[in-house]
Amino acid sequence: MSAPSSTRPPIVPGRLSPRRKVPKEIARPPYALLGEPPAPEAPRARTPQELEGMRRASDIASDALAAVAAAIRPGVTTDELDAIAHEAMIERGAYPSTLNYSHYPKSSCISINEVICHGIPALDTELFEGDIVTVDVTAYIDGVHGDLNQTFAVGEIDQRSRDLMETTRRALAAGIAAVKPGGQVRDIGRAIEKVVRNRYGIVTQFGGHGIGTAFHDGLHVPHQYDRRATDRFFPGMTFTIEPMLNLGSPEARIWEEDGWTAVTVDGQRSAQEEHTILVTETGTEVLTRHVDD
Repeated sequence: MSAPSSTRPPIVPGRLSPRRKVPKEIARPPYALLGEPPAPEAPRARTPQELEGMRRASDIASDALAAVAAAIRPGVTTDELDAIAHEAMIERGAYPSTLNYSHYPKSSCISINEVICHGIPALDTELFEGDIVTVDVTAYIDGVHGDLNQTFAVGEIDQRSRDLMETTRRALAAGIAAVKPGGQVRDIGRAIEKVVRNRYGIVTQFGGHGIGTAFHDGLHVPHQYDRRATDRFFPGMTFTIEPMLNLGSPEARIWEEDGWTAVTVDGQRSAQEEHTILVTETGTEVLTRHVDD
């Protein structure tokens, strides 16, 4: 079994650039000024106007993700990638949803190798040949959010990383296919487990979430089977599915230095794929778009 091909040292906290500016004419979410999101709301059916806005927000976020993906190469810094995401969103009149959400300092999350999620872009964190990197982008416009992420290869990667990424993509597809009106949230985790088949660790400390007028509402979406996840799907419901799979242990550790960055406890790699979806009368509509879709 070959080792990952990147020779980079472990990821460490980096230096941050100043907070990026958002033009004053762009509407802000409620937490943008003070960094404190409102209390979670219960899941509900979105109005036609909200769905129109979510399609627009999802399209902007998807285009921003594609712009970042086009710049991924060895030597580029995660701060440079964050700047691309930021500019792509504000050029379309959208606010980068992560910016100051619970005091998160950047406009995207960029997570390399053993970083599972919430990697903070930094001036001195570079991509290396053989890395894998997850880019997570969310846009806010018309009072609603659209959220997605995708894991990319940096140059040539080893087969183990390629297989991990492919399984994560299939896990997301299986989770989406499991959603039907009247079904239960736990159906998603059951479907993902059938794809993973104990070959990888399924991260349980983070999950998908309801999304709409709130970046995260009161719905939690586990990516493993959890019999307690009995919320039922109904038409008009919107949420994310975003499985995180690890080569080794499923456990995560949060860096004390920033309170955000989640890394694997054994230093092995992690991949993640995410879409924002809408429950329809017959199944689902995927609102976001991956680079290779």
